[in-house]
Amino acid sequence: MMKEHVLVIFPHPDDEAFGVAGTIAQLTARGVSVTYVCLTLGEMGRNMGIPPFTTRESLPEIRRTELEAACKAIGITDLRKFGYRDKTVEFEDRNLIAARLLEVIAEVEPTRVITFYPGYSVHPDHEATAEAVVHAMRLLPENDRPELHCVAFARDTEEGIGKPHIVNDVADVFERKMDCIKAHKSQTDWLIKAIEQDPAMYEWAKKERFWIYPL
Repeated sequence: MMKEHVLVIFPHPDDEAFGVAGTIAQLTARGVSVTYVCLTLGEMGRNMGIPPFTTRESLPEIRRTELEAACKAIGITDLRKFGYRDKTVEFEDRNLIAARLLEVIAEVEPTRVITFYPGYSVHPDHEATAEAVVHAMRLLPENDRPELHCVAFARDTEEGIGKPHIVNDVADVFERKMDCIKAHKSQTDWLIKAIEQDPAMYEWAKKERFWIYPL
């Protein structure tokens, strides 16, 4: 039986925090290896902290440090930073991104890949990343493709692709998920306050939703 290994692929620091941090924490808690490919450092993020504690010039280093702390909070020890520039992933050659992803796939041999759902991920970098992942997966022999689990949050998601195939309750690791979110403090103050103050947001954050992409 193949040993379980999960490959997470997102474009920005903090993309892992909102929709998958609890699931990752559960995986690492039971000894599953998780590799995280983060395509950019989110250096074009608009938030400099409240009150401001960084500048546009120093933000990339701040976000790199936050990303590493967030990974530590949920047990990720294999973090790959691809070094693309924030808000430019859509202009990169999809084939070249896919080729780099295939190198990682060949190395770690994942049994599951997690990314955004193409067409339902709102941000251009999210969409470009999702499309590159799907492209890479389809280049693999059909029998060698890991299962592709996708996160989606466009307003018309369920109208377009139906209800999620997986709704994962992460209440047992919720504190670790919040530690991951809080690690991205330059970007997530608004979300932390919403979760702590709004019972509906708190309940929403305790469930993580995935759609299995039809390759």
